[in-house]
Amino acid sequence: MSDYTPTSALVVVDVQNDFADPSGSLFVSGGDDVVAVCNAEIIRALSSGALVVYTQDWHPPSTPHFETEGGIWPVHCVAGTRGAELHPRLLVAGPVVRKGSNGEDGYSGFTMRDPESGETTPTELQGILETNQIEEVVVVGLAFDVCVKATALDAVELGFQTAVLQRASAAVELQAGDSDRTREELAAAGVALR
Repeated sequence: MSDYTPTSALVVVDVQNDFADPSGSLFVSGGDDVVAVCNAEIIRALSSGALVVYTQDWHPPSTPHFETEGGIWPVHCVAGTRGAELHPRLLVAGPVVRKGSNGEDGYSGFTMRDPESGETTPTELQGILETNQIEEVVVVGLAFDVCVKATALDAVELGFQTAVLQRASAAVELQAGDSDRTREELAAAGVALR
């Protein structure tokens, strides 16, 4: 996929204050630099008639997703807080899909997983893409090795031609080598890395 067309969608994943602002509770190193790169892609996509869709973590104050309740993540993106807001410099020009609002793990923009039962439920992202007759998906945002990866893997599994723009993302690197493992996993699944 070389450029955007009216059958393309740019999916901007979780460019929120808790991830993209250095004062955020789960700041991703380099996350603040991603905002400008994402904005440039958003402008490119819109100028080609492509759809732009955003995802947004939107958690309750208490959820098994958080380390305070037995999960692996610090409290982040609690619904209605500054940390959950999309970054103030991010150009927002399309629908926003919220995820994790009932306490689910909201890694992918397409699905949420109950952290206790493992049951998954879809978000409205797939429906938005299908309604707009989207064939190709480009994924950007935060974090490369968590939510960007999960969104891209779901997109390709759902039959969309899928690419991830690495320069428009940054990784958490919870464990050393997570970025390299993510690149290998995405490539093996058929996701183009650009």
